[in-house]
Amino acid sequence: MLQKDSKTNALRPDMFQPLDRDSRTSEKIERKRLTAWQDIRMRLYSNKLAMTGFWITIAVIVFALFAPLLYPYDHFTNDLSKTNLPPSAEHWFGTDDLGRDLFERTWKGAQISLFVGVMAALIDLIIGIIYGGIMGYYGGKVDEIMNRFAEILYAIPYLLVVILLLVVMEPSLTTIIVAMSITGWINMAWIVRGQIMQLKNQEYALASKALGAGAMRIIFRHLIPNAMGPILVTMTLTVPSAIFTEAFLSFLGLGVQSPVASWGTMINDGVKSMTLYPWRLFFPAFFLSLTMFAFNVFGDGVRDAFDPKLKK
Repeated sequence: MLQKDSKTNALRPDMFQPLDRDSRTSEKIERKRLTAWQDIRMRLYSNKLAMTGFWITIAVIVFALFAPLLYPYDHFTNDLSKTNLPPSAEHWFGTDDLGRDLFERTWKGAQISLFVGVMAALIDLIIGIIYGGIMGYYGGKVDEIMNRFAEILYAIPYLLVVILLLVVMEPSLTTIIVAMSITGWINMAWIVRGQIMQLKNQEYALASKALGAGAMRIIFRHLIPNAMGPILVTMTLTVPSAIFTEAFLSFLGLGVQSPVASWGTMINDGVKSMTLYPWRLFFPAFFLSLTMFAFNVFGDGVRDAFDPKLKK
C-alpha cells in the first residue's frame, strides 16, 4: 500500500502538458469516413491470397483472349511430321499425336472453359434472383409451392439430365450450358430467398410499400441491391464449379467434340499417353487446376470481405 502511494505521489502536474487544440478542431474526426463498399474493397485488397487469385485469373483471361491471336500456329492444323514433339522454342507446350500445337490448343480450351463458366454463372444469377426474390418476398403458399418445385429439380441426378439432353441435342457448348442451367440456379435462388426474407420487413422496404411501390419494384430496387454481398459471393464460387463441370463432361465425351479444343478433351487425350508423352496431360491439367484454384481463393476472399464478423 505504501509502495502504491509513493508511486502516486511521484506524479506531479508539471509532468503533464495539455494538447494545443482550439474549438474549431476539437470535434474533428481524424479518420476518413468509409462507405460500406470502400470498407469491403479495402479488406479484400488486404487479403494477399485472394488478390493473388484475382491476378492469376486476370492473367489466364488475357492469355486466353490474346495468345491464340499472336501465336503463329492454328489449333486445327495437323502436321503428321511433327507428332508428339516435346516442348521447345518452336512449340512451347509440344505437340499431340496429330502434330497440333498444344500451346494454341491450351488457350483455345481456356476460352471455352471461361465462356462456359461465365455464362453458367450469369444464367444462375438471373434465374436465381428472379425465382428466389419472388419466393422470399411473397412467402406463404407461393413460397411453399415454388420451393417444392426447386427441391424436385435439385433431386434429379445431374448426369441423368445431361444424358437426356444429349438424346435431344447433339454434344456441344449449348448442351453443357443448358444442362448446367436446369438445376444450377437453385442454390442461388435459395440464397436470394433467405436474404429477401430477412430484408423485406426492414423499414425502408415497408416505407416503400406504404408509398404504393409494387412488389417487383421493391424486390429489384430495394431488396436485391442490399443482398448483393451473398449474391456476388455465390456467383464468384459458381464459375470454378462450372469450369470443372465442362472439363469433366468433355473428358467423358459428353461435352465439346474433337477437333474443338477443350481442357477436358485434351486431358482425355493426354491420359492415354501420359507415360510416353507426359506434357500432353500436364499443361491442360495444370491450367485447369490453376484456374480453379485462382477462382476459389478469390471467391473465399470476397466472402471474407463481405462477412461483418471479420470487421476490425
